[in-house]
Amino acid sequence: MYNGKSVSVVIPCLNEEEGIGKVIASVPAFVDEIIVVDNGSEDDTVRIASELGAKVIVELRRGYGRAYRTGFEKVSGDIIATTDGDGTYPIHLLETILDEFWGRNLDFASACRFPLQDNSTMSFRNLLGNKIFTLCARLLFSMDVRDVLSGMWVLKQDMLSRMRLESDGWSFSQDIKIEAFGVLGAQWGEIRIPYDVRMGQVKLPAWRAGITALLQMFLKRLRTRREKP
Repeated sequence: MYNGKSVSVVIPCLNEEEGIGKVIASVPAFVDEIIVVDNGSEDDTVRIASELGAKVIVELRRGYGRAYRTGFEKVSGDIIATTDGDGTYPIHLLETILDEFWGRNLDFASACRFPLQDNSTMSFRNLLGNKIFTLCARLLFSMDVRDVLSGMWVLKQDMLSRMRLESDGWSFSQDIKIEAFGVLGAQWGEIRIPYDVRMGQVKLPAWRAGITALLQMFLKRLRTRREKP
């Protein structure tokens, strides 16, 4: 519990046996529920997560967004926090993050990695990609955002019913921020965090996924324009 509110942590995973144990062990004791959504791992991810007390949900329909959407359907916490299973995000600092979240009276907060505290934690390719995506989000949606691709968020559970979350793929990361930003009356913001080197191998085909996600951002902007009265 945090300030009388139950807290759930959702972690999407695909072959994260090298990192998932350390990530779960880093989750603060006040967290009421840890949900690991396994996206069809062929290693020991499920076993490790289960042995460490996480609630494991197997979602065989592949996709980063699909894993999150399935996990969000199962959460029971009043506050939801997310992190990756590769150890890149500081889930051990969740209480500090929640203090700022609560203190600023936010409904949705996205963790911001920039400027990086350690430049070695992110490749130039990924850094450039983040800058391009973030610039596009700022221009297309007038968002005051510095890290539109961050995979760590904190949100109040009632935000889920107020956002239209449809993406099954990598673009889910940008979509959830755009949706949260667009909810009338919602308090949206970013919270600065440190970022670390991932544990395990990178599985995302960066260029193909990046081009697809960028196209989807433009299509989303066109769709939202058509839907405005």
